Amino acid sequence: MSPALGDATTFSLMVALAERAREEQRRFAAVVELDDALGDATRVLLPEAVLVPAADHRRERSAAELPAGHNGAMGVEYDHTAEFRGASFTDSDLNGVTIRACDLRRLKITDSWFGGASVSGEIGPFVVNDVDVTEFVTAELDRRHPERVHVRKMRTAQDFRATWALLERAWSDTVARAGRLPEPARQERVDDEWSFAETLRHLMFATDAWAARTILGPQRPFHRLGVTHTSYPPADAAAIGIDLGAQPSFAEVLEARADRMALVRGIVDNLTDAELERPCSNPPAPGYPEEERSVGSCLRVVMEEECEHHRYATRDLATLEARQP
Repeated sequence: MSPALGDATTFSLMVALAERAREEQRRFAAVVELDDALGDATRVLLPEAVLVPAADHRRERSAAELPAGHNGAMGVEYDHTAEFRGASFTDSDLNGVTIRACDLRRLKITDSWFGGASVSGEIGPFVVNDVDVTEFVTAELDRRHPERVHVRKMRTAQDFRATWALLERAWSDTVARAGRLPEPARQERVDDEWSFAETLRHLMFATDAWAARTILGPQRPFHRLGVTHTSYPPADAAAIGIDLGAQPSFAEVLEARADRMALVRGIVDNLTDAELERPCSNPPAPGYPEEERSVGSCLRVVMEEECEHHRYATRDLATLEARQP
């Protein structure tokens, strides 16, 4: 999805939000209120957006792209737009709407039907029918994925080493699980999320950006099989060596992924508490904002990416396994 943004500052902010959502969205205060009493009106207030209008942000969706159960009206896809900044929708049919990587600060939904709705992201506080469910959701995710707790608690070099070892074991088990699926299933998307192979390819890019480039030096190339975050302009991805048309086999992905995981292992093996504080002057990739980063903060992004994408991968693997004869 290639944005046509008005200025470099806006573009940099968009990139930062897309790739570093786990850091940035903790500052957000998205509140969703779902009232029990369903009145005559359905009203959705969309927040002030961080993006400026783009000339090519609107695209008609084909019937094949519409979600199951859609009412049949022609779908429209909006990218990198501020068209809905401060808008309100009343008595509107938003069935099947997908919102991805958007700024939803101050979002308010009242008197609406939410059967079958799914919300994911870093959200807090999160209020449902006047009940703050933020701590419940966090506790349940931590129970299901205890590596999240380890990532949050990392402070010392030894903490980083122990957490990376935990993530290595988790991914080893999950890759073995994926290996029992047929090749097409490993390349299959679930609910239009990245396939298992694409997830590993994205983590390769995250490693190149946040470990190899920032910590070890900008001369290190991006792997051509990496997959950038969806908001990164394709032209810029191609410019840094990403092969936009690549369709590697699962075996090729595993070989490249193993190399990038070994790179992180080498960094954490030699890590000291003092090294964690060392400033990193190199931005993760062209277009990222110039800001102060430390070795520790960059490694934290890598491990947060590993942790959260492992959660997504195991979720979708369950669906793929259930589809097998």
